[in-house]
Amino acid sequence: MNLPLPSLRHAGLCAVLAAQVFTAQVAFVQPAEAGAIERACRSSDRRAANPALCSCIQKVANARLTMSERKTVSKWFGDPHQAQVVRQSSNSRDEHLWERYKRFGATAAKTCG
Repeated sequence: MNLPLPSLRHAGLCAVLAAQVFTAQVAFVQPAEAGAIERACRSSDRRAANPALCSCIQKVANARLTMSERKTVSKWFGDPHQAQVVRQSSNSRDEHLWERYKRFGATAAKTCG
């Protein structure tokens, strides 16, 4: 069965939500088992940020990114310039991280969108 690929616009909206998830401040107590991404997502003021979507994004992050990568990526949203530094880097470690991040974003858009 062939599923349609998400549109670039849809993928971009998912990426924006993911970025806002990382920058949101936790405003209320979250379940202890929720990951950092899910907690930030649930506390964001975006209408699309419902518990099911936030949980889905966290599950995709857990599957696609290591804990270290999740920490690194989460910092990018406080300092977006660092994401550009990694994206434009010729360092093989940075290139690997950027590729994994792009796959995470595409998977989150496809799975959770």
